[in-house]
Amino acid sequence: MSEVKVTKETAKKLYDSAPDFFKKQLEVAFGKDAFRKIDYRDIKTFKDACKALDIDTDAISNDTDTKDEAAYKKLKVIIQAINQGWIPDWNDTNQKKWYPWFRLSSGFGFDGSYCTCGISLADVGSRLCFESEAKANYAGKQFTTIYEGFLK
Repeated sequence: MSEVKVTKETAKKLYDSAPDFFKKQLEVAFGKDAFRKIDYRDIKTFKDACKALDIDTDAISNDTDTKDEAAYKKLKVIIQAINQGWIPDWNDTNQKKWYPWFRLSSGFGFDGSYCTCGISLADVGSRLCFESEAKANYAGKQFTTIYEGFLK
């Protein structure tokens, strides 16, 4: 009998589309919690986002990062965790890609969420989009301080 070694990261990618017998094997090897889907609203801090993705918080930024660079790196992790595997398809002009919008003129505050799908704009980074308005609204309100560090 041959033996195959699978990393936890690869196991998570395989799990959703795996047949039941293979899911059981993966659960035995890595534990059921490794495959538990969390609700995006459970991600309340940067640390929560790192935990959801099995990322070491110390590995994200370094001492040479500027404030905006550190915030951008954190936002990429947060958004990846909230999107839970959804990746924007930039070839699909019908797919909505949501992003929070902030008011910068009189202080800093969350102003709402917007989407883009069929035109070419550069008002939001491609790695900072959400699959739904609800997720964009949540992130804009929950992580306002990190967005401020990125945008100001």
